[in-house]
Amino acid sequence: MDLATRINAFNELGNRIKSLNKAGREQLYERASLSNAWFTTASVQNALDGITLFLESETLRSWTSQYPPAPNQKTVGIAMAGNIPLVGFHDLLCVLISGHNALVKLSSQDALMEVLINWLIEIEPHFANQIKIEERLNAAEAMIATGSDNTSRYFEYYFRSRPHIIRKNRSSCAVIMGEEPNDALMELGKDVFTYFGLGCRNVAKVFIPEEYSFTNLLDAWQPYQEIIHHHKYANNYDYQKSILLVNQTPFFDSGFVLVTESANLVSPISVVFFERYLDQTDLHQKIQSHAEKLQCIVSANGWYPNSVPFGKAQKPEVWDYADDVDTMKFLSVL
Repeated sequence: MDLATRINAFNELGNRIKSLNKAGREQLYERASLSNAWFTTASVQNALDGITLFLESETLRSWTSQYPPAPNQKTVGIAMAGNIPLVGFHDLLCVLISGHNALVKLSSQDALMEVLINWLIEIEPHFANQIKIEERLNAAEAMIATGSDNTSRYFEYYFRSRPHIIRKNRSSCAVIMGEEPNDALMELGKDVFTYFGLGCRNVAKVFIPEEYSFTNLLDAWQPYQEIIHHHKYANNYDYQKSILLVNQTPFFDSGFVLVTESANLVSPISVVFFERYLDQTDLHQKIQSHAEKLQCIVSANGWYPNSVPFGKAQKPEVWDYADDVDTMKFLSVL
């Protein structure tokens, strides 16, 4: 199968997703939620919308043209996470579009990935010979795995003698300069609350100027208050609030999100950490101290260097690689 055929197949997959009728979409939503209560209709739809952006023909051609053809066809193991819907799709796309075989270990938390794999094989039957779903990845000649810090140590040990990309826990942060209008701060809410904060691209911490008041920020986030009606999120909110109260930790409470000061980067579900900075030098030093754990940085209109605009954290381009490790480059030299 040549590259043009592979691109056409993925483009057709994107068209199939976009053309789903109401009944077809509701069937997907129900299947997703039965395997994972965090996978709500909005979460699944957001993930599907992001995937269809990847699968435009011109986008795929432009992206793949930057890489030489892989010299050898290898079997690449993919251990997929299940924290947000279809989070493993990008790795599958990279492996197949570069001409390799995919040996896939699905997450038990994400029932949708197998659906998309089956659709892809229906569109291009040759992929049936290039995709295998397995529980064990012993036959993999190279490895791409995403998991927790604990599971990453297992992967790194087990696949130490084979080429690999092993991803650990990461999170994202926002930078506020203090002059942002309310509509910009409302956009930041997308980065905080989409997927209930479960993704590595979700903002778990905001850096704010010394004299910044949270009134405007919490007011701007009011449109997201419906999140508290999700039972698992509400349970986390109640639990985290009780911990803050017992420990007598100062916090702001909007009724659906808790904001408290911390030097840590990764906050629990329903909690956003903040940290104050004195000036740009101090801000840069604080962010650099978290460099190994940062997935992305957001700021208003992307003013902070190497950041993305508010509201865009969960809409990465196909060439925005997790952990800044170029997956396609890795695959092109196997």
